Amino acid sequence: MPSRPTDAGFPAPRAAWLRGVTYAHRGLHGQGRLENSPSAFAAAIRAGLGIECDVQRSADGRAVVFHDGELERLTGEAGPVAARSVAELTRIALRGTGETIPTLHDLLGLAAGRVPLLIELKSRRERPVAPLCRAVLRDLEGYSGPHAVMSFDPRVGHWFAGHSPGTVRGLVVTEANARTLGAALKRRLALWRSRADFLAYDVRDLPSRFAAAQRARGLPVLTWTVATAALRQRAQAHADGWIAEGEGLATARSDA
Repeated sequence: MPSRPTDAGFPAPRAAWLRGVTYAHRGLHGQGRLENSPSAFAAAIRAGLGIECDVQRSADGRAVVFHDGELERLTGEAGPVAARSVAELTRIALRGTGETIPTLHDLLGLAAGRVPLLIELKSRRERPVAPLCRAVLRDLEGYSGPHAVMSFDPRVGHWFAGHSPGTVRGLVVTEANARTLGAALKRRLALWRSRADFLAYDVRDLPSRFAAAQRARGLPVLTWTVATAALRQRAQAHADGWIAEGEGLATARSDA
């Protein structure tokens, strides 16, 4: 018997593996390991944690793992990530480390299917998402480990639904400064447009009527960023999976 479709129009079991997992937010960083670095990802794998990471597109169309649109905060370089080629980016040292910016291909090779991956695509409203999505999909082709893409931008999920329907896709949501009736309608429209298989919800907004309603319909609800023991308790009460760092991760590891 086919499974019941979710509110987004897809069977819930395709994303069921997301539930019950703690994901290290940008890897297990700290203690000399920078966020989204190879050592942070390796540490998460050793700890048996899932990995959440951020992906940008290089000037020549490759997917690189880096959170910010600009290089300044995390490196000794300046300017937009999107203006550099992959060869240039992978030579740039991450601040205070001997490591350089990794590609998504590098992360997939390191993970090798051992832990689940959440890949957040960092889009910009004024730019088309297709080039970024294509860069990510090119690296994901042939990768058999558990993985999902997600974005605040519903265009990303919509693109993957049309070009790679087998890829599990999520919508990242925050209700910060968006608690009006109009904002609630926009959230529903974004969910519909994204054709999301799961939500990744701001933990500060939980409990949330919208998140609870989608969870009741079968969509897994993950939550971010769980950074304290108190937030961990809230996350466990209102979500199915936890994107965590700091004390939120320490609590998760002690619970394991």
